[in-house]
Amino acid sequence: MSAALAMLIALTIDACFGWPDRLFARIGHPVTWLGRVIGALERRLNRPGSAAALRLAAGTLAALATIALAAGAAMALAALCPAGWPGAALAGLFAWPLVAARSMHDHVAAVARPLAARDLPAARAAVAMIVGRDPEQLDEAGIARAALESLAENSSDGIVAPLFWGALLGLPGIAAYKAINTLDSMIGHRNARYEHFGKAAARLDDLANLVPARLTGLLFALVSSRPRAALACMIGDARHHRSPNAGWPEAAMAGALQLRLSGPRVYGDQIAPEPWVNAGAPDPAAGDLSRGLRLYRRAMVALAVLLGLVALI
Repeated sequence: MSAALAMLIALTIDACFGWPDRLFARIGHPVTWLGRVIGALERRLNRPGSAAALRLAAGTLAALATIALAAGAAMALAALCPAGWPGAALAGLFAWPLVAARSMHDHVAAVARPLAARDLPAARAAVAMIVGRDPEQLDEAGIARAALESLAENSSDGIVAPLFWGALLGLPGIAAYKAINTLDSMIGHRNARYEHFGKAAARLDDLANLVPARLTGLLFALVSSRPRAALACMIGDARHHRSPNAGWPEAAMAGALQLRLSGPRVYGDQIAPEPWVNAGAPDPAAGDLSRGLRLYRRAMVALAVLLGLVALI
């Protein structure tokens, strides 16, 4: 009960305040702290001239060390929390920085505003903050599509998944998940530098997001005005996505909004020929970002209700 209640408190604090810039300037953020640890381990252990097996072992060691450090620190904080409501409140305060509900909303809203005003340069600059593809190659539909895809995928990675593991395993669970997710974002890439060193991190991230990604898609579908269409699209098209997990919330959002997402995209000078999700639907337009944000807010309310019910049960 106390773990689910703590996660509900963390979500509530984050929805109200986010992570204030003043606080970030003073102490940084737990994800940036994890990033420094991962960067130091990668520089020390990832040796390009080593055999693939050695790089795989070194990357696995780096991943396990980072996760153990994060979970160990969280266990120490959990030991400070008394029993009952006071302990849940304190644990929620400790978990607050590991939830990104307000940040995700604000980043997509920052794309929606200039896009609605037809200020494509400003919209491209804003969307570059949340996606990895080349924003200069994006027209209005491409910008809107990229922002909606980021909103759907990061609803799982940044909010539902950490709260899921936190409700299940308390502070060590949410901290371990954030370590896994940060590892994947930094070293879980399929390129010459990280193909072997980051393989364990990528596989752990796939496993950690298996249930939360599907839960996120279900939340989007259930709070939409077209739950049957959203569920049908999610079940039918999620497997077409390049990611084993991201396709579930993206397909649910595509079905809920009756838009097509994913599809070919440009990274640097490379074109990734990704298949469409909800291929027969139209491309998103500027106004669809506001619709996506409304769907997102309803899903976050539903998630809060779910956490509350789990805490009561």
